[in-house]
Amino acid sequence: MNAPDAEPPGGTSAGTQRTGSRIRFLAGDEEDGVRLDAALAVLAGVARSQARRWIDAGLVRLDGVPARASARVRAKQTIEAEPPEPAPSELTAEPIELSVLHEDADLIVVDKAAGLVVHPAPGHPAGTLVNALLHHCGDLAGIGGVRRPGIVHRLDKGTSGVMVVAKNDATHAALAAQFHDHTVERVYLAIVRGAPGPEEGREERPIGRHPRDRKRMSVVTGSGRNAQTAWRVRERFSAAAHALLEVRPETGRTHQIRVHLASAGLPIAGDPVYGRSKPGRRPALPLGLDRPALHAAVLGFRHPGTDEVVRFETSPPPDFEAALEQLRAKR
Repeated sequence: MNAPDAEPPGGTSAGTQRTGSRIRFLAGDEEDGVRLDAALAVLAGVARSQARRWIDAGLVRLDGVPARASARVRAKQTIEAEPPEPAPSELTAEPIELSVLHEDADLIVVDKAAGLVVHPAPGHPAGTLVNALLHHCGDLAGIGGVRRPGIVHRLDKGTSGVMVVAKNDATHAALAAQFHDHTVERVYLAIVRGAPGPEEGREERPIGRHPRDRKRMSVVTGSGRNAQTAWRVRERFSAAAHALLEVRPETGRTHQIRVHLASAGLPIAGDPVYGRSKPGRRPALPLGLDRPALHAAVLGFRHPGTDEVVRFETSPPPDFEAALEQLRAKR
């Protein structure tokens, strides 16, 4: 953990206030025109279904007036929520090994292993990071939601690297505000197929659900949300038509890095969803990867409890390093 940061993340957004159990948000440009349940879910860092339950229960007001979940939020409107006491969690604590980078009374930072699902969902009812955290911490139940206790942000199952988890509601709200305001420093490493022309680039195409395959995200959609991803070349493997990129997502859309790089003709090696070979493209090299070669290397934010800027960094896991060594041997 390091303190100074090249781009110091801010603390809780000036548009977010907490009084007792009540949370008050000031909608920004990103919420303009968005449904109330969707906006509240992002601002509060909870599942959209949970945000809707709060709204349906009359626990949410838009500019001081109860509103429907389908109401459209406008910039500068206030959203007030008074979440109920969390229901008892039905999740089971499991003794799953964790790589803990830092832990204190407010939060825990872990190096998530590739292949570990973050929270229970259909198809993954157990064996997740949440189950492991419940065993390790013992006191996360209900923080930020019954099904996703403590979870502020997520990494895909196949992505390894740094994650922060809140251990109390105040920390959860403060971290959620920083992610919403894009003041968290996030740096990823990605092995991509293809040879980037320039040394750096930036993708700014909106991302939304794929028009035909609802399990995928796409830049070819009429309902995409603003998304920005910056990248630069760390290492080139010209003979093998691959490159190692340093990637900085400036927004937090689902599968954002994978979708943006694929749309730029630089699909991530090992990605079974967005890395499919296209006609005329060189076949993928057998790098021994059974997941996308994507690693969350750096996470920096302002600690809600101490107001200090903290920064955590991890090296890629063995399968990622082995793929790099194989590519270096082909140069």
